[in-house]
Amino acid sequence: MLSFIAKRLLSGILLLVVVTSGTYFLAHVAVGDPTPGLLGNSATAAQQAALRTKIGYDQPLLVQFWNWFSSAATGDFGSSWRNFQSVNDQIALRVPVTLSIVVFATLLAAIIGVGVGIACGLRPGGLLDRSLKLASVVLFALPGFWVSLVLVMWFGIELKWFPAVGYVSPEHSFGGWIQSITLPSVSLALGAIVMVAEQLRNGFLQVANQDFVRTLRARGLSGRRVTAHVLRNASPAALTVLALLFVGLLGGAIVVEIVFNLPGIGSLTQSASQIGDIPVLLGLTAVTVVFVVIVNFLLDLVLGWVNPKVRER
Repeated sequence: MLSFIAKRLLSGILLLVVVTSGTYFLAHVAVGDPTPGLLGNSATAAQQAALRTKIGYDQPLLVQFWNWFSSAATGDFGSSWRNFQSVNDQIALRVPVTLSIVVFATLLAAIIGVGVGIACGLRPGGLLDRSLKLASVVLFALPGFWVSLVLVMWFGIELKWFPAVGYVSPEHSFGGWIQSITLPSVSLALGAIVMVAEQLRNGFLQVANQDFVRTLRARGLSGRRVTAHVLRNASPAALTVLALLFVGLLGGAIVVEIVFNLPGIGSLTQSASQIGDIPVLLGLTAVTVVFVVIVNFLLDLVLGWVNPKVRER
C-alpha cells in the first residue's frame, strides 16, 4: 500500500511540474508583450519599457522561467503585474468562494445522483429511468450560462428565495453563506447529477446480470444484501466520474461566478486573462492542478480500498 501511495504522489508531482511549465511557455507565446494590456494603449514607449524592466520581462525567457519556477517551488507565485499584490494572497481570498460552490455541487451530484442511479438500476424502464434519459438530453442541450440565468431570474428575482447575485462568507453569516452558494451550486450540479446517476445505473445493471449475483440470490441472501454487493462492484466507475466532474466543475465555475457575480478564482482567471497577468494565471493553474492531484489521489485510495487489484497497478 505504501508503494501504491508513493507512486500516486510521484505522478501527481510530475503532473504539476509538466502542466505549470507548459502553461508558462504557452502563456508567454499567447500574451506576447503584456505591457499594452497592463498600461493601456495610451501608455508611452518609455512607460512600457519601464514596466518591462520592473516585471523582469526584458530578461531572456529561460531566465524568467527559472526565476518563477524556483520561487513557485517554495510556494511563492510572485506578484501580480497589474497591481503588484501577492498572487498567493489574491488566490487565498478567492479559493474559498470557488471551493464552496464546487464542493456543494459535488455533494449534490453525489447524494442525488447516487440515489437516482440506484433507483433506476433497481427498476430499469420505469418512470424515473425514462425521466433520467429525458433529463440527460435536455440538460446537455442547454448552455450552462442559460441555466444559470434562468435560476437567477426565477428563484432569485421572481420568488426571492435566494439572493440573485453576491457572496456572503460563512464567518459573517452561515445562513447567508448557504443561501448565496445554493443557486450557483445547483446550476453547476444539474448536469453532474445526471451523469453520476446514468453511470451508476448502467454499472448497477451490468453487475446485476453477472453470475456471482445470481449465485448470491440462489443462496437465499436478502435483496438488501444482494443490492449492497452489486453497489460495491458498480461504484468504482461512478466514483471515477464523480472525481472527473469535480475537476470539470472547477472550470465550469468561471461562467457561474460571472453570472452570479461571485469573487472566486473563475472571475480572477477571466480578469487576468484579459490583461495578460501571467503570474496570476500561473498561480491559478498551479492551484487548480494541486486540486486535481488531490482529488485523483483520494480517488485512487478509495478505489484501492474498494478493489484491492487497483493497488497492484
